[in-house]
This record gives sequence, C-alpha cells and structure tokens, in this order.
Amino acid sequence: MIDMKRRAYALTAILCAALALGACSSTRLGGSPMRSAAAPAPAPIEAVPSGPVESAPLAPIEGQALPPIAGSTAPLAPGLAPPSGGTDVAALPPAPAPAPASRTAMVGNWTVRDAAGSSCRIQLSSSPALDLYRASASGCSNQDLSKVNAWDYRDGEVYLYQTGGSVAARLRGSPSALSGVIAKSGAPLSLSR
Repeated sequence: MIDMKRRAYALTAILCAALALGACSSTRLGGSPMRSAAAPAPAPIEAVPSGPVESAPLAPIEGQALPPIAGSTAPLAPGLAPPSGGTDVAALPPAPAPAPASRTAMVGNWTVRDAAGSSCRIQLSSSPALDLYRASASGCSNQDLSKVNAWDYRDGEVYLYQTGGSVAARLRGSPSALSGVIAKSGAPLSLSR
C-alpha cells in the first residue's frame, strides 16, 4: 500500500515537472516559440497594386440641377463629362441656407419626407450614445429610416445612423430645413420642423 502511494506521488511529480517545462517554452507564457528545423519561416509577401483608380462625375439627385463647373457659366448636363484641362471636384448640392454653428441647433423633432412622398417623424436628441447622439424614428415606411437610432453633426452635415452603425442618410441645411439623400438608394430626402 505504501509502495503504491510512493508510485502515485512519483508519477504526479513527473507529470507536474513535464507540464512546468512545457509551459516554460509556451509562447502564451512569454517563452520563445519552438520551431522545427524542417519548417522554415515563410517569405514575406510583397504588396501588389490593385489597378488604376478611375473617376467620373456623380449623377445629380433627382429633381435638382447640377452645380456649374469651375470656370463655366452653364450647368453640366447629365451624362456629359467635364471639359478636359480643368480640375474635377465632386460636391454636394448647394445647401438651402447657411449651416448652423453647432449640433445643438439640430436637436429636436423633424418631419421627414422621402422620394415616394411618404412622411414620418425623427427625433434628434442631445443624449450621447457612445461617440454619437441618440435618435428615434416613428412611422417611417422606408426600412432604412425606420432603423435610425443615432445621429451626428460634422462639417455642416447631419448624418443619420442605423442600428449597427451604417449611415442611413446624409443631409445639409439650416436649423429649420435639411435636404439630402438616403445612403443606400440615393433617393432624395428632406427634413423640416
């Protein structure tokens, strides 16, 4: 019986020693990684260019005229490229009024009208929600607008965010009227008080 206990203690001591030695060489515990001499480290991979970057003018928002090209007096017709030799600049449609100086001017209840003519309500709150502010939508038949739960004001633009963090809409305007587009479809959208 005593001999059996000694064997059990000896076996336990050997197992503990083996585990301790194995842990010392583990990378999880700060040891150096064990490498086999037969498996050399893979060679670094060189980055490959993905191809040329192309640019083209954006299509106008339905019902709005395009802004004129710099140095030109006529607006650019849909489907036509700007004259060569100039600098191409993409821009949002002109804002209906000067942008307010802060996001507090945007806080409150808004009536939303989409391209289909339907309307609903969106409330922009001053309550923080991580790095954004809380928003809520009610009565919106548009799926993108019905999921709005956050918003932000940056560089004179109001961004409406859906659950999950994707942008639902982007708008510009004044504290009483905003216009812009729904992000996924590009359909026009307007907000008023």
